[in-house]
Amino acid sequence: MTDPIADYLTRLRNAIKANHRVLDIPSSNIKRDITKVLFDQGYIQNYKFEDDVSHQGNIKIALKYNPDTKKSAIVHLGRESKPGLRKYVSVDTMPRVLNGLGIAVLSTSKGVITNKEAVRLKVGGEVLCHVY
Repeated sequence: MTDPIADYLTRLRNAIKANHRVLDIPSSNIKRDITKVLFDQGYIQNYKFEDDVSHQGNIKIALKYNPDTKKSAIVHLGRESKPGLRKYVSVDTMPRVLNGLGIAVLSTSKGVITNKEAVRLKVGGEVLCHVY
């Protein structure tokens, strides 16, 4: 696999389209960090890191749906920076997703954080994905 982040986002998109409640994804450090950001921002209901399943480990994610309309909390997941074309931004050129309603997940020197937190900390980095 050449792009594990794209695989992670595709597995999330497919589980949402199939209305799954729980999803298992092979683990890596960057995927764990992205999962923590999605949980902190309220896009997923819960997560659990299972290290004893295999050498690599698993991430078990409970997806979040609206109880009345049965719509997912995640409407769009888009990969921004790709292995063939990396996209880096500074604090001045930080992207605004859906005019501030969505988030951009960035990999910075302070770790994997949202675009809003990156502006607050005054750091730039690689734009991994957009979520709204």
